[in-house]
Amino acid sequence: MSDQIDWTAASVFIGFFLLVTVMGFMASRWKRADAPAHLDEWGLGGRQFGTWITWFLVGGDFYTAYTVIAVPALVYAVGAYGFFALPYTIIVYPIVFAIMPLLWKTAHANGHVTAADVVKGNFSSRGLELAVALTGIVATMPYIALQLIGMGAVIKAMGLTGELPIVAAFIVLALYTYSSGLRAPALIAFVKDIMIYIVVLVAVVIVPAKLGGYAAVFAAAGDAFAAKGGATGLILKPAQMLPYATLALGSALAALMYPHTLTGIFASKSANTIRKNAVLLPAYTLLLGLIALLGYMAHAAHIKVATPNDVVPELFKALFPSWFAGFAFSAIAIGALVPAAVMSIGAANLFTRNVWKAYVNPTIDHAGEASVAKITSLVVKVGALAFILFLPTQYALDLQLLGGLWILQTFPSLVFGLFTRWFRAGGLLLGWAAGMIWGSWTAWSNGLKPLATLTFGDTTYTFYVGLSAVILNVFVAVIATAILSAVSPRPLASARS
Repeated sequence: MSDQIDWTAASVFIGFFLLVTVMGFMASRWKRADAPAHLDEWGLGGRQFGTWITWFLVGGDFYTAYTVIAVPALVYAVGAYGFFALPYTIIVYPIVFAIMPLLWKTAHANGHVTAADVVKGNFSSRGLELAVALTGIVATMPYIALQLIGMGAVIKAMGLTGELPIVAAFIVLALYTYSSGLRAPALIAFVKDIMIYIVVLVAVVIVPAKLGGYAAVFAAAGDAFAAKGGATGLILKPAQMLPYATLALGSALAALMYPHTLTGIFASKSANTIRKNAVLLPAYTLLLGLIALLGYMAHAAHIKVATPNDVVPELFKALFPSWFAGFAFSAIAIGALVPAAVMSIGAANLFTRNVWKAYVNPTIDHAGEASVAKITSLVVKVGALAFILFLPTQYALDLQLLGGLWILQTFPSLVFGLFTRWFRAGGLLLGWAAGMIWGSWTAWSNGLKPLATLTFGDTTYTFYVGLSAVILNVFVAVIATAILSAVSPRPLASARS
């Protein structure tokens, strides 16, 4: 109802949303290309983004609206276990430094736009290319839907009810992404990240000051977890250490494989740009650690919510004036627009290059590719929106957990091919199938939980399903490749190339 709407917060929110909307449409003229009707220009920004643009863009992909909502929510719910996101981001960046420059060089030298392009170039296999492409598209869809969940949480906190605000926001997003391509989220990422930094830095100073300091915050959180009992607490329980470690490692490897992450990598102007970013991006890990602490602060502020996803919005409503709450909400909502745009572009690139061009219209020209990608990006956004409007939110959460498991199965095909040609396409495809089938079945059998448990005698081991699935993937790929090589040896020159 209108008397429940926080009009001050809503006004600030709308003002910043209009600002980034204008920037999104203006982005089509930013770093304007000589040949804008080209997939490289629309889908990769002309492959000309330097260190700072790439830093904001890739950071915007990693740290989404749902990150700002979900990480504190998990910490609020389970305590120390929710901090697995911190070591996972620490693990990511050395891998980025070691692998991604080589991936960029391969893509740049051969005109590759997607991970599936790289796999096709390395192994000359349409089947493996299609498997990687479809995995990327399917894994991305629920991830886009989760951005809507993050946006919906802050819109609801302002008292705006119904689906119309979310629908309107995504219509605007769809239009300026269609018009400006990757340039839109790249430009908006500057505003989004600066706003998020301001919000978090203010919160980690002001909130503890209002609650009696960090000692009081941790004491209150500790008391809340002690009252709940179970596996919650400020310190990991021994039984949580293996799942914590495997979830962090598996999530780190999966994060590199998502189409939106690789789109930011392919859009960089040089391999050295990626190396510099690998050095600079850990600043976001510091930010993430501060964001996670909001979960503890909510306990100290005695925030009670129906769902943990409401923790951060309710904390800001309770402890800050309406104008700053509106600023924080707009930062989170804009934090949904940037990754959602890049995700839809990444999925559109995959469909255009590795499905449409490969199987529908092999003779399509560059302008045709760009047109197909634009239309596909709209379809992807509409699909994600329909997902949220017509299906229970829990479905998106469950599928996103499966999405991480699925996208991780593309790691061997993409990464191993950068370093060696020993693997056979048939072996990698069998490995991919084994990881997908076993991982999906195991997750489904456990109620779509990301963890599985094995018992040997009196000892129980709990671990991340995705990591165990990719280990099976690699094992099958090695065995199958060895068998294929024995049955049908390749010419010596081919084996060495």
